Amino acid sequence: MPAQEQPFRHIFIVSDGTAITAETLAHSIMTQFPDLKFVQTRIPFVNTVEKALETAQTINAAENDEGTRPIIFTTFVDPDIMRTFNDHVCGHIIDLFRKFVGPLETELGMKSVHSVGQTHRIRDDEKYQKRIAAIDYTLQHDDGQTNRGLDEADVILVGVSRSGKTPTSLFLAMQFGIKVANYPLIPEDFDRGTLPEAIIPLRGKLFGLSITPERLSEIRNERRPGSRYASLANCREEIAAAEDLMRREGIRWLNSTTKSIEEISATIIAELGLDRRQFV
Repeated sequence: MPAQEQPFRHIFIVSDGTAITAETLAHSIMTQFPDLKFVQTRIPFVNTVEKALETAQTINAAENDEGTRPIIFTTFVDPDIMRTFNDHVCGHIIDLFRKFVGPLETELGMKSVHSVGQTHRIRDDEKYQKRIAAIDYTLQHDDGQTNRGLDEADVILVGVSRSGKTPTSLFLAMQFGIKVANYPLIPEDFDRGTLPEAIIPLRGKLFGLSITPERLSEIRNERRPGSRYASLANCREEIAAAEDLMRREGIRWLNSTTKSIEEISATIIAELGLDRRQFV
């Protein structure tokens, strides 16, 4: 007997703040249900009773149109806004704020501040400026644009073009304040059989990214369709040469094909011994 197809569900993330924290946690939870078909909608800054009522009506209309009960993750701080929303919306509500804050208040014997936007406040100006500096550095050192200041990098990512170096670099800079440079490995490097000269003295900071030839060909064809650069045969040659070079040079590396940026970044931090607390 064939397995019954799972119904489509709409996931709403609603908050009186940015909803970014709620969205991250909601996404982590929903990935535990890989067979579920769903679309995710984030609704931030529902910070008045009127907006709460309007948002509830919007979600109810979506339920009527789609014919399935929505799942709603919320992080309302203001109790009046929360009650208005809960009283008027139809769906399965998961109140992330009270799920965790209430038990912590009991455990700690103190009340939380119940203030919107605490997650994204600038609490430490020096650390904030360091993060901005890391982002600026990473943008300047993307794709081997300059060798100036390479020794200041916390990490130097290497790999063939379009293997995920730039998004990983930016994630490390934005989330952890880590200065990242990234360097493409190109056919000239493979012909010489050595790393680019500028990064050889910085071997201890290097980390490599690879990818399957099939996925690389797909990505490159989006940029330069039908080119030799994007051909499967060329992708196979480049990846084989890059992985062989990284092995010979003793560079730690991983295949990024099936890994999220979060997983890649966590691996890099662990492998290179970077304590994230010193950056953020």
